[in-house]
Amino acid sequence: MFAMPKPVRITGRSSSITNSFVNGVIPVVKPTEAEVRDALDALGMLDGVFCAYCGDTATEWDHLRPLVEKQRPTGYISEIHNLVPACGKCNQSKGNKNWLIWMRSSARLSPLSRGIHDIDARIARLQAYEQRGTPTQIDFEATVGDELWQRHWDHHKRILALMRKADDDAQEIKLRVKEAHDAKRAAQGPTDDVPHLR
Repeated sequence: MFAMPKPVRITGRSSSITNSFVNGVIPVVKPTEAEVRDALDALGMLDGVFCAYCGDTATEWDHLRPLVEKQRPTGYISEIHNLVPACGKCNQSKGNKNWLIWMRSSARLSPLSRGIHDIDARIARLQAYEQRGTPTQIDFEATVGDELWQRHWDHHKRILALMRKADDDAQEIKLRVKEAHDAKRAAQGPTDDVPHLR
């Protein structure tokens, strides 16, 4: 019936910062209308756009090959050859996993776990699509040079270190505010207008 909000830690946002540092360097190449049409044709979706993984209504385009692995860019970018229509369930469930392994896995909301009956046909179509226009893979570090690449990740390291220091201060602030609250409540004495939880 009653649940307190979960305490927030500044360091709890570290993964969001790391994600920003990775995704912030990945280019987005906007396709032409002809390229989008060609992609949909290859996927058999000229008459209607559906999730390439399960067949539900598509709500977004998903990266077939993940952009991020072990908190670093894989070398793939956001381009039409690496994008397929997807539903939110599949996109969230798949995450950064290999699409083929994920489709055949029992991961929550994967096509297999949801009982999608034509998985093999969908896999064959995606494999053909993948071979038709191979996604570009670039070695980011080699392309930009060691110095710029290292500087980028040094910024990341400094921000995470600053977040840890800020979190220490936040915990001290939280403790002092809680102590002030407890002292104020104790000074007020017991009150009957506050319901007591049992």
